[in-house]
Amino acid sequence: MKRGLLCAPLLAAILVYAPGAAEVEITSEPHHHFLFANQTVRVFNVEVGPQEATLMHRHRHDYVFVTLGASEVSNEVEGKSPVRLTLQDGETRFVPGGFAHVARDFASKPFRNVTVEFLQDQKAHSSAAPNWDEDRGLKVFTGGTQHILFVNDGGRASEIELQPGAMIPSQLHRGPYLLVAITALEVRSAAKGVGAMAGRFRSGDAKWLAGGKARALTNTARQTARFVTLEFP
Repeated sequence: MKRGLLCAPLLAAILVYAPGAAEVEITSEPHHHFLFANQTVRVFNVEVGPQEATLMHRHRHDYVFVTLGASEVSNEVEGKSPVRLTLQDGETRFVPGGFAHVARDFASKPFRNVTVEFLQDQKAHSSAAPNWDEDRGLKVFTGGTQHILFVNDGGRASEIELQPGAMIPSQLHRGPYLLVAITALEVRSAAKGVGAMAGRFRSGDAKWLAGGKARALTNTARQTARFVTLEFP
């Protein structure tokens, strides 16, 4: 085989990861797998292999990411020095948009997360924030807890832990919310005027649940369920 053909893949890799390489839109970044979008959010499953890196890609919106599995990554923002992050399973962070970066996995297993863009972020920046009853704290109910993590761009992020057979009180979420599974889930959802609906989630699955109806959620599995909810007014 000719030397030029042998060198071509190596040359392509150097061009992709070289400093100053052209950035791509998040929708064209091959490690970001589009799940769904509506007027409020756009959701991606992200998976970066061990010792691999994403392309330089731009985040035009504020976003939240939910880490799936303990990870060690380098956040390499365009024009800044790399920052090394140690992330725990289920760790959830809010990140203001308007930048491009590379995410590089230094661990021996894939870096996985669910990335949720807030599509109404500009509107949220220019209007008064909704008055949540709480923006941080721990709520305890029979068989479970709600750890309220933060409020940003009008949305409230919580981590829910639900024991087998336990039910989230129907009044816990009154508006629409996004559910992101940290662990595998088996749940039964019931809302007034709507029959009970069973659902099964793998770790990293996400589902949008419309507001306007009080909705109870029961863990029907034999193990504790962990998931994150992003609530909106």
